[in-house]
Amino acid sequence: MRQPLFGLLNVRAFFKSTFRIAAYSIALTVTVAAAQAQTQTGSILPGSSQPVAQVGVAKPIMGWVRFCEQYPEECAVDPSEPATIQLGAKEWQTIVRINQQVNAAIKPKTDMDHWGVEDVWDFAEDGYGDCEDYQLVKRKRLVEAGFPRRALRMTVVIDEEGAGHAVMMVRTNRGDFILDNKRNAVLPWHRTGYTYIKREGDQGMAWASLGGQVSPTMTANQ
Repeated sequence: MRQPLFGLLNVRAFFKSTFRIAAYSIALTVTVAAAQAQTQTGSILPGSSQPVAQVGVAKPIMGWVRFCEQYPEECAVDPSEPATIQLGAKEWQTIVRINQQVNAAIKPKTDMDHWGVEDVWDFAEDGYGDCEDYQLVKRKRLVEAGFPRRALRMTVVIDEEGAGHAVMMVRTNRGDFILDNKRNAVLPWHRTGYTYIKREGDQGMAWASLGGQVSPTMTANQ
């Protein structure tokens, strides 16, 4: 009887050990997921980095010009406003939250499918829009939350597929961060994988050239 009992004890010990390992793995997974969720909700401030450099002036694209004719108050630059945001935990939480909320609220639709023309910038009031429409809504929401519009700059990039794409650059004392409809994470400009062409100016109607500065490609969808 000793051998079967010894075997039974070994089996029990094996299952106890396996259970402890599985429980540890589950706890570790939950801890990692909680940490990721905490970061995603904006409770941890990002590190500081260098802002993207302006290398000259640029013409605004026609979609922006037409948008400004329709909503001139959205395009006016108030030089009394700060050009950068003092980024604290509260401000970062608001930025991340609004980026996620707007991404979830709007369904993607090209301007051709939506309006029958190539390039229309608007506020996606019917719940549909393309890249620039997402960003315009985010900017409007952030301004309503008390952020200076002058620090929230519409930006044109070339994306990872080689296509033109619009994002919003939030200029802060900790660097320039990108709000994007392609991901919920708010990333510093140099971690997006994009090539930066130009952005809305903070002095007047002229846009700022960013000279095609390239960000390393991000391989993970954040």
